[in-house]
Amino acid sequence: MRTISFELNEEDERLIRAYAKSKNLSLSTLVRDTVFERIENELDLKFYNEAMHRHKESSETISFEDMMKDLN
Repeated sequence: MRTISFELNEEDERLIRAYAKSKNLSLSTLVRDTVFERIENELDLKFYNEAMHRHKESSETISFEDMMKDLN
């Protein structure tokens, strides 16, 4: 395992420790999970925006009724 350290003021440290304790998490787990969630959210947004851009460039829409006809 690797260690990453960062600096916090006392108030931020107390808040983070109290939050971790209230969720029954270690500081490491809280920080790791929070960072990974942030990365995942940013990637999801990036992929969504790319997909919407592609959709707007070449949108092929179909009505619900036509889709149901095609499926039957």
